[in-house]
Amino acid sequence: MDAYQMYINGDWVSGSDPLEVLNPATEEVVATVPSASEGEIQRALEGSKEAQKGWSRLTGVERGNVLRKWAELIDQHRDEFAQLLSKEVGKPLAEAYGEVDFGNTWFRYYAEFDRRIDGDILAPDHPNEQLWIIPCPVGVVVGIIAWNFPFALAIRKIAPALIAGNSIILKPHEDTPLSELALVKLAAEAGVPPGVVNVLTGPGETVGEALVKSPIPGLISFTGSVPTGKRIAQVAAENVTAISLEMGGKAPFIVMDDCDVETAVDTAIISRIINCGQICIANERTYLHKSIADQFLERFVEKMKAINVGNPLKEGTQIGPKVNREELEKVDRFVEEAKSQGARALTGGRVLKGGDYDRGYWYEPTVLVDVKQDMDIMHKEIFGPVVPVMTFDSFEQGIELANDSNYGLAGFLFTNDMNRIMVAIRDLEIGELYINRGIGESIHGYHIGWKQSGIGGDDGKYGLEHYLRRKTVYLKYNPEMG
Repeated sequence: MDAYQMYINGDWVSGSDPLEVLNPATEEVVATVPSASEGEIQRALEGSKEAQKGWSRLTGVERGNVLRKWAELIDQHRDEFAQLLSKEVGKPLAEAYGEVDFGNTWFRYYAEFDRRIDGDILAPDHPNEQLWIIPCPVGVVVGIIAWNFPFALAIRKIAPALIAGNSIILKPHEDTPLSELALVKLAAEAGVPPGVVNVLTGPGETVGEALVKSPIPGLISFTGSVPTGKRIAQVAAENVTAISLEMGGKAPFIVMDDCDVETAVDTAIISRIINCGQICIANERTYLHKSIADQFLERFVEKMKAINVGNPLKEGTQIGPKVNREELEKVDRFVEEAKSQGARALTGGRVLKGGDYDRGYWYEPTVLVDVKQDMDIMHKEIFGPVVPVMTFDSFEQGIELANDSNYGLAGFLFTNDMNRIMVAIRDLEIGELYINRGIGESIHGYHIGWKQSGIGGDDGKYGLEHYLRRKTVYLKYNPEMG
């Protein structure tokens, strides 16, 4: 077991009140991390504020070169990061490598903005004037990270924050802080000055709350649950601190009668089981046109039954454990409630026990039918390898069912009818739509939620805008004095 330290203003700090980090596959303690005290939190905030001034005065090219160097160092430590991710999150090793590689692309992508953060020169209303709009950093960014993709989400916030000239304080989730701490071990070697990147560990109720309450940050960038996001919005409002909140989803997966059913089946499975279903854009509810429902379900259930659930470090494993006991019990509770309301499991529907499953947080891949739209399982985020399935009669009904949600992050549509595609693009109340393809955004797109899925977004040029503010300059000059 390793005792990790926090990273504050370029120093490694032991802190106090250690928290245990468990391997969700074995329930063994793999490490401890400290809980930041009020003094340590304030030290990080003040140090980050001071360090940001010097960092922002570097050229974009100088900052971009630091990001490029950091990316190179990650490549050199790729195996270490993947192993660490697999142990703290419980994801299969192949997926852990995927997270490391995908996360690292944000460093290289945002490094390309070293010469691309532009302002504007506008035509003035008065003679002998200049009118400029200048991009400026927001200052100190607080990044509060979810547990499902801790490594990638950390870089998703660090890279745009740094290229824009900000400093950042990361607050990892208590269950999965190790990959972020390992990541910042490379910061100094990459050329990041002390205080520009900090990592504070500890409970969200204390450490996260204190960071959000502070008047120092210019932006709170959060990825996590709706209740926590709402709390951040309330607290940040006291200082009118800017927020960007990504708060989960309940993605509909709509399968029409004119699509390639076999491809839709394979895509529906992958879009549900990746990371044990612990992904905000996953297939959370599947809607099948009644004419292809039986064909789809036969193949879907057959393939779900064949999924290999087991040791994340073993080759061939497709699903690892849930991240913790609380999450496991939540998934089981949702399924049991659905059964009590009339749903039926065609496969799965239980916590796995016995043998290798006696320790850890394992749930069997599950397909539920006889589901009704008013059931809780069609509205609450499951975040596990469970697929509730309903049928519908018409395309219009499918769109109506998909929109019947407080969430609006992502959705999936399988059809070859271009008119249906265009109507879905117009009418689906979501920020991210996948048509005839599976899960997974691009770094230069825009990951944005509607409704209670969030405010603001990540990735691409639009995601970078959250890390900037604009200053308007009216400059009067006298040509006769030149």
